[in-house]
Amino acid sequence: MSLFEHPYNYDPGYGYTLERLLGVDAPTEPADFEDFWSTRYRQVLQQSPRFQIGNPTLVDGYRVNDISYQSTDGIMIAGWLLEPHGQTVTQAIVVGHGYGGREGPDFHLSFPNTALLFPCFRGISRSRCTSIPERPDWHVVQNILDKDRYVIGGCVDDLWLAVSVLWTIYPQARERIGYMGISFGGGIGALAVPWDGRIRRVHLNVPTFGNQPLRLSLPSCGSADALRAYSQHLGHIPDTLTYYDAATAVRHANQPLHAALALFDPVVAPPGQFAIYNAWHGEKRLFTLDAGHFEYPAQRLQEQQLLAELKLFFSPN
Repeated sequence: MSLFEHPYNYDPGYGYTLERLLGVDAPTEPADFEDFWSTRYRQVLQQSPRFQIGNPTLVDGYRVNDISYQSTDGIMIAGWLLEPHGQTVTQAIVVGHGYGGREGPDFHLSFPNTALLFPCFRGISRSRCTSIPERPDWHVVQNILDKDRYVIGGCVDDLWLAVSVLWTIYPQARERIGYMGISFGGGIGALAVPWDGRIRRVHLNVPTFGNQPLRLSLPSCGSADALRAYSQHLGHIPDTLTYYDAATAVRHANQPLHAALALFDPVVAPPGQFAIYNAWHGEKRLFTLDAGHFEYPAQRLQEQQLLAELKLFFSPN
């Protein structure tokens, strides 16, 4: 039985109980999986984080700056950098967005002495470019037949270089760099974090790209649906996706994780979300949401509870 009345022709709960979700595993990784990602990370870190900051304004206790920086493949990434007004920055967090993009920073994420960097991943919102389609169903298949050029790998590069920007601007906060990502941004974070020891704490909210074979077998109205359609056209699941499985990647993650995962989600199927949490190698804590990508009665209360937990999670030890 579905948790909520809904307009979909499938059950966004997929018949899974919480107990069953906590048993979802990750696929076996390719033999060269670790080498592929660690080599990519080392290559990206050789790039200088050339960035520009300007147009500061004061909003809700933050100094809000426009920011842009050079990523790989000649792509310019743009977004916002929020600095707490009148406070010394001792922590810095990169905040990743969903596949709907980002029109501005999230001012409700208020942590003491913390700078927040809100980049727009390549091809999306402030980082639109002619070489990458912005529509999620086109974006997610861009260059998918080449694991070295697949757009999702480029987005991981964007995140690593966002960390390099923070590393450069706030040397005093290098021991307290964090990442927060929701949906698409959660999946990018899960792929990026295991290889980047500069990132010390991680929050993932309804993350995507977990257990690719399973998520592509389940109906949805998210990026998995576009990947499933492409795979059907191709006649098989692209081999590239074995390297871009967030659940496989996080077996290599040692950082503390706070995860907010949904029991009901029409866009990012919960079994894929939980596959990421279950496979996470490091210390972890679970916050269960009634639903993701869907309005529900307890939503505001759960969002308040979640924010309270995150303030503790990202507070000084």
